[in-house]
Amino acid sequence: MDLATALEEANLAVLLSALVHRTGDVALLDRWDRDAFFRLRNPTAMDDATAAEIRALAAGLLGDDAPVRTPAAGELHRIAEFCAGEPVEPDYVPLIEAECDFAGTDPRRPVWEGPPPVDALADFHVAIVGAGLAGVAMAVRLGQLGIPYTIFDKNPAVGGTWWENDYPGLRVDVPNLFYSYSFAPNTEWSQHYARRDEIQAYVARCADEHGVTPHVRFGHEVIAAEYDPDEARWTVRVRPGDDDAFTVTANAVVSGVGMLNRPCVPDLPGLGDFAGRWFHSSDWPDDLDVTGRRVAVIGTGASAVQVVPGIAERVAHLDVFQRSRHWMMPNPVYLAAMTEGERWLIANVPYYVGWLRFLLFWNNSDRIYDSFRVDPDWESPEVSISAPNEKLRRLMTGYLRRALEDDEDLIARVLPDYPPLGKRILQDGGWFATLRRDDVDLVVDPIERIAPEGVVTADGTLHPADVLVLATGFHARRFLWPIDVAGPVGRLQAVWGDEPTAYLGITVPGFPNLFCLYGPNTNPVVGSVIFMLECQVDYVIRCLMLLLAGHAAMDVRREVHDEYNARVDAEMEQMVWRHPKVHSYYNNDDGRVVTNAPWRLLDYWRMTRRPDPADYVLVPADRLSGEGKT
Repeated sequence: MDLATALEEANLAVLLSALVHRTGDVALLDRWDRDAFFRLRNPTAMDDATAAEIRALAAGLLGDDAPVRTPAAGELHRIAEFCAGEPVEPDYVPLIEAECDFAGTDPRRPVWEGPPPVDALADFHVAIVGAGLAGVAMAVRLGQLGIPYTIFDKNPAVGGTWWENDYPGLRVDVPNLFYSYSFAPNTEWSQHYARRDEIQAYVARCADEHGVTPHVRFGHEVIAAEYDPDEARWTVRVRPGDDDAFTVTANAVVSGVGMLNRPCVPDLPGLGDFAGRWFHSSDWPDDLDVTGRRVAVIGTGASAVQVVPGIAERVAHLDVFQRSRHWMMPNPVYLAAMTEGERWLIANVPYYVGWLRFLLFWNNSDRIYDSFRVDPDWESPEVSISAPNEKLRRLMTGYLRRALEDDEDLIARVLPDYPPLGKRILQDGGWFATLRRDDVDLVVDPIERIAPEGVVTADGTLHPADVLVLATGFHARRFLWPIDVAGPVGRLQAVWGDEPTAYLGITVPGFPNLFCLYGPNTNPVVGSVIFMLECQVDYVIRCLMLLLAGHAAMDVRREVHDEYNARVDAEMEQMVWRHPKVHSYYNNDDGRVVTNAPWRLLDYWRMTRRPDPADYVLVPADRLSGEGKT
């Protein structure tokens, strides 16, 4: 493909941002009416003559090689506001530089401030639990510093939840170019929202290219870890498949197990008596053929809205059992392939991929943060929480009505009665169209029991089924479970109970040298989990560097932890997740939000850039007894 052909498919706001970045000609930002640029979804929404003029300019400017430019902060800020099409706080500029990596230098890569501590490194080892997105990111950074590590994963390959889940229709619901490591951009995505196999291959490739894979002990499940304060070491108990468990020691343990790795199987009476095949959606059988069979899917959340359209055309009949209603976001490119021109621009036009990543970051995270926050003076708090939130409610309600073609009975069964964003927003990959099929029934009556022949609802109706799919989610609030983690203050699960907390979602008082990735209150309800993971990895890496600078152990101070979580809870009271009509896996039985982060991505990035030694009780390496603590 040549440049001129590819430019026909360019996002013109991103293209001009890249050109200004390349040339330094800031005047280009004012040459055309910025309101004419329709960002993100479509190449252009302006007249053909103007679009042709912009493409011709780009073709001329991109014809020759040019040295890499690093614009000043003020210039980057102007470009960012143009690309976003609205004001962007100047404070975002350092984050944009780090996240978008315009020069391809991996600016977040950690470096020793002085000579590497060779002697300390020789006797230092990190145990990582899990080889998913979190564990691989952690391992990459450890490898760059030469810090020895081993990853233990219960699965036979890297990928974590992307390896374990392989149900029909599975794809990511965050744009690929944002749902990827900042240090490993991928210009070969085939779709805007990649399918499972492509994401799994991306994680595996990152692990291979960064030398992580040889450090993974596959098929090895961590079942326990105990801290020895006299030695400032963890003893980690590992079970390799069906063989006897063994132990290893480590100076630090990093949990990369996340929230979505232990399936939640409901206690349905009679489930064991079902005569057909039943399974959790995360354990989809490789040999299952649903063609011509009656299938029952229990659940209407994030997994179900992908499974149901993924199998509907092959089954004889499909019953979908709904407990909760969910808001659905219209997204015309959710199922769309990346065109050859789009991929060419990403791979070949300098700075194009960086500014496209910024635009995806902005539109899918902090730009809509205010829609989550409660306006105390809002006049209709029973259905929405603020003007931005009400705008979303009307947008999604209108979309739902159009998609269901004003079928009032079906609309009454699926239209949520709580404010938008109270639960996870879902993407419509054919869900509404599938519900309208003659061979698909949405069942809203509660399930009474499972019979050998199918599902019996509270009204006494038997819904015959040959296959039963439990799309019932995961134990998202049970962090690190079922690993038995024992520290100086007791067992972690007992300390947490139903209210897991951690400082920055990463460290827990009384559990020295234990670090959580994707821990309590770090779920980005908008934005990319990979962004949050990289923030956490940056923080943990600097904690480990602090240990290697002369300390054997670090334990977050109780008052620091408590003050932080008091701020978390205070912020949560201003968020939609505490609305009285909202009940989800975000909340524990007392209503406390234990999974989500209440911060903008900018805020969390700032919090995790560097640990403050004053936040921790530090044990010098040469004195492990109590009097040596500082």
